[in-house]
Amino acid sequence: MVKSAHIDTFAIDNLPDKSLWPELILSHPAATYSEQLNASCELLERTIELVGRDKSAIIAADGSFTYGELLDLVNRISNYLLAQGVVPGNRVAIRSPNNAMAVAIWLAILRVGAIAVTTIPLQRAVELAKIVEIGQIQFALVDHRFVEEWQAIPNYSGKTFIVGGGSDFDLEIAKQSAEFKVCETAADDVSLFAFTSGSTGVPKATMHFHRDILTIADTFSKNVVKPTKDDVFAGSPPIAFTFGLGGLVVFPLRVGATTVLLENAAPPVLLEKISEYKISILFTAPTAYRAMLAQLEGKDVSSLRRCVSAGEHLPLATWRAWFEATGNKLIDGIGATELLHIFISASDHEIIPGLTGKPVPGYQAMVVDENFVEVKDGEQGFLAVKGPTGCRYLNDARQKDYVVNGWNLTGDIYTRTSEGYFKYESRADDMIISSGYNIAAPEVENALLMHKAVAEVAVVGLPDEERGMVVTAYVVLRAEFIASDAMAKELQDHVKNQIAPYKYPRSIHFVDSLPKTTTGKLQRFRLKS
Repeated sequence: MVKSAHIDTFAIDNLPDKSLWPELILSHPAATYSEQLNASCELLERTIELVGRDKSAIIAADGSFTYGELLDLVNRISNYLLAQGVVPGNRVAIRSPNNAMAVAIWLAILRVGAIAVTTIPLQRAVELAKIVEIGQIQFALVDHRFVEEWQAIPNYSGKTFIVGGGSDFDLEIAKQSAEFKVCETAADDVSLFAFTSGSTGVPKATMHFHRDILTIADTFSKNVVKPTKDDVFAGSPPIAFTFGLGGLVVFPLRVGATTVLLENAAPPVLLEKISEYKISILFTAPTAYRAMLAQLEGKDVSSLRRCVSAGEHLPLATWRAWFEATGNKLIDGIGATELLHIFISASDHEIIPGLTGKPVPGYQAMVVDENFVEVKDGEQGFLAVKGPTGCRYLNDARQKDYVVNGWNLTGDIYTRTSEGYFKYESRADDMIISSGYNIAAPEVENALLMHKAVAEVAVVGLPDEERGMVVTAYVVLRAEFIASDAMAKELQDHVKNQIAPYKYPRSIHFVDSLPKTTTGKLQRFRLKS
């Protein structure tokens, strides 16, 4: 066994006990790697061997880079990080929109053997504080436009480097050498923490290895997306989401393609960029595909050949409308932060509209009942998955809930057809999935309860044609406050100021009481009926 390169052993010390890991299927040819592996080297030096230094790698608001220019920038950042005291195993946060510098920093963190922790620009200080505490963050590279919330974190005592806007960081990396000796990490050294919302509102840090990063490219991307070096990628998910990290960074860099990174990827912008850059592979959520449908008139999307949909359930009506309008068969898929990316999907002639697909090569899936007994085809049950990637929470008791009998339980209700296809039915917990974002009901409730007018509150996700689900709050006001449209707007603004704005309740109902059990436990399910 190759020895870990980590000098700081925090990640190693906080991995779950191996008895609690899912069974990992590492025999598939696509997921077989050498014991010594650094994902940054594989995505740069190995790719340059295939396509050369002059091939276009990134097009972004902060500049366009060939693979050679990107490698030089990553090496300069790596040298700077070492000079600032970063050692293998340290946790380094990134706070940035989707741009070239964010990707270069991410690659540099992996290159020096540290652990990348990418945050969402929309997150507020209270949410960032949880990430800092759980991940024990020691360094942070923060875009100059997103410094305020980071500086408001009460429990962060590490080093912060402000990026962009003519900062010292920009000046210092320009002075660094473009040569760097890549840290000789083990394939199973932790490379990143990806945070996922728990249904209780307490985030969980998923821990992924260097080999996991390559695995998602060599399983889902290689077998379903099937990209080539001539493809041009774009999409809307933040690279802090593993859906975005894979689709906009790992998959294109693995094959030497070009990625167009957008700081603003609203549907009208996506349509404009598809035409401008001849985007051929698109990653976004069903909500965005639905929004673009209404704006397709006069737009040139003929360059598209692969459109990937994930993050929320893809309605059959959306699939059909997109196909009729563009001739493109939407590639549906279900993934999880715990498994890093998509594990059930289908493309080309294997697509059956309305069904998610079959297990990606290298993965296995089944549908089980509450006793973990596999159910018959056509019967609803809990989706269980295993493959070359799997759930490893950072020091979290919920590991035993997600991994059962060696399988990952995703929290989704599915059925399987007699042909082996999997069909999404619903979520099995209180997680709200709206426009591709995971939103924990208790977190929104806590934010509302911080307002002086709120006595009690319950938050649920209700079906919505545009967003899939819409965050809905049922609020009991204190006696001295009056229900009104103005009060609803005040509560919505309050939530936006407390937590990431996309989590705010778009619908608020004022009620006299909330449904509870005889012991006083809130019954959210009764509000969904």
